[in-house]
Amino acid sequence: MPMKKAKVIFLVGPTGAGKTAVSVKLAKKIKGEIICCDSMQIYKGMDILTAQPSKKEKAAIRHHLFCIRKPSEPFSVAEYRKLALKKIDVIHRNGRVPVFTGGTGLYAQAVLDGLFSSPVEDLVLRKKLYAYAKKYGSRRLHERLKKIDPAASRKIHPNDIRRVVRAFEVYKTTGSTISDLKSAATSGGVRAKYKCRIVCLFYKNRQAQYKKINDRVEEMFESGLVDEVKRLLKVKLSKTASCALGIKQVKGLINGVYSLHDTKELLKRDTRRYAKRQISWFKRDKAIKPVAIDSQNIKKILDSVLALI
Repeated sequence: MPMKKAKVIFLVGPTGAGKTAVSVKLAKKIKGEIICCDSMQIYKGMDILTAQPSKKEKAAIRHHLFCIRKPSEPFSVAEYRKLALKKIDVIHRNGRVPVFTGGTGLYAQAVLDGLFSSPVEDLVLRKKLYAYAKKYGSRRLHERLKKIDPAASRKIHPNDIRRVVRAFEVYKTTGSTISDLKSAATSGGVRAKYKCRIVCLFYKNRQAQYKKINDRVEEMFESGLVDEVKRLLKVKLSKTASCALGIKQVKGLINGVYSLHDTKELLKRDTRRYAKRQISWFKRDKAIKPVAIDSQNIKKILDSVLALI
């Protein structure tokens, strides 16, 4: 008689979908422990920017891989995958269920599948990069690539403009270099090894989602976002940490480029665009089970999730 596979749960979705609150209740219900699946929540000192789980939420259930790096320290998807796989084993040995929670599709994919697959294309960015290469030459673009991904630049000839552009595109759209992504492509993922269940929380009503995002941005400013960004700008941020939504926008406010009103509107717009990209990423995985959260209280949402896992 074949052994019963242990469970691994993924609760994913766009920013503002309420994943944190649902994950805590879910973990309590199924005797689980939560593992961070967000490329920004792994950083310390960015609580407002990254919507860290509250002290109360962390006290209610055990959380793993949150706040494990300083913003000045580099961190790759390959490192994340290695740590996440270890956490799965530890949690299973303790007789509990790993519950991955977050909105970084790349992290979820690295754990689930391991094998490198080309990230979503950004045709607008690609067009801009080709235009840059046409104006300044492919060698200058290659020199820029060398600064962000030395390993890839050594493997790609400066005249191979297609591969140079693609390497740049991958970095800009994922926050990770193509070299890091390929280094994560080791011995496959957990999808075949465990009974994996992937649930995505989403809004059917886009206006409801936009309102949630807009309200959240207002709350971030009220909670001290500007002071948090000022503290972060005093240190040299890693490439990954510097990509956190809000840093660029608030830096513009601090430097007098934007008014407070314009900064808020800019961050709301960029967050909505980011949420849209997150949804597009998760739609690619046919194993993901969607749960609409419009007009549902947390109990109904939890019941819907439980029915799928």
